[in-house]
Amino acid sequence: MAGGKERALRRRIKSVQSTKKITKAMELISASRIAKAQERVQAARPYADRITEVIANLSAAGAGGDLPLLNPRSEISTVAYVVVAADRGLAGGYNSAVIRSAERAMAADEAAGRSTALITVGKKPTGYFRFRGHEIAASFTGFTDNPSYEDARAVARYVAERFDSGEYSEVRIAYTRFITMGSQSAELIRYMPLDTSEITAGADGDGGASADYEFEPNPNAILERLLPRYAEARLYAALLDAAASEHAARQRAMKSATENAEEMIVKLSRVMNRARQDAITTEIMEIVGGAEALRQAATDSTDLLVDRVNVDDLFPAHSGITAEPAI
Repeated sequence: MAGGKERALRRRIKSVQSTKKITKAMELISASRIAKAQERVQAARPYADRITEVIANLSAAGAGGDLPLLNPRSEISTVAYVVVAADRGLAGGYNSAVIRSAERAMAADEAAGRSTALITVGKKPTGYFRFRGHEIAASFTGFTDNPSYEDARAVARYVAERFDSGEYSEVRIAYTRFITMGSQSAELIRYMPLDTSEITAGADGDGGASADYEFEPNPNAILERLLPRYAEARLYAALLDAAASEHAARQRAMKSATENAEEMIVKLSRVMNRARQDAITTEIMEIVGGAEALRQAATDSTDLLVDRVNVDDLFPAHSGITAEPAI
């Protein structure tokens, strides 16, 4: 029994060691991708800042008064949610935090009498909402860990078309904002119509908006062309933030899994060594017990082959009678 237990423990230790190699490799891969994701976030920021500044200047010149992207609807009937999560798991609470944030907001809108629409980015939110019976208007997958601008444009175009047509009264984005390597925050922001206060705040950081420009063609025509680009840039920034957050969350999760595997290997090794010692002790006791039994048998043995039998010992009443062995 002890030998079988030892073999089972050896197999389990070997399995945990194999798992540890996988989690360690995934940790290193995620750590190397975080730096690249951060570089992409920084590289995309100047474009977003400049287009924000131009839109702020156009707005200050009086443009955009009748554009749907800048004017909130008087009545909100349908709220669309763009939920940005991951294509893969093994990232700790990264996926669940975004999904639960969107799910709570959708429940609040439905309780208020508004209908909701769902656009998922990533296989995890798609599978989650589909399993729970939510109707998914559109699903985009395959690029969450390394999004491109074309990916953002495809999602933005799908949402913008339905917002312009009036099918969606408001669009919100649920994603994870990357703060630092050890800190990420699940965010839920309004995406359409665009928040003009954010545009003004973004331009104020570069010295404030100015209307001292001459525009050709007119400001309304320029703004009408730039607003979709601005919407794409905002969504692209959210996708990049989400990708960096995903890698950071997976790196922490895999590091924790590797450490847990190391602790489990130590514990299982101790149990295996204890089982081996018990098996050795049992074998030694069996050997000692067998040797003692042989020694007792040798000491207590009696020789029953005799040449002469004393009748007095067998029949005390007939003392003096002896029996000779027959010839």
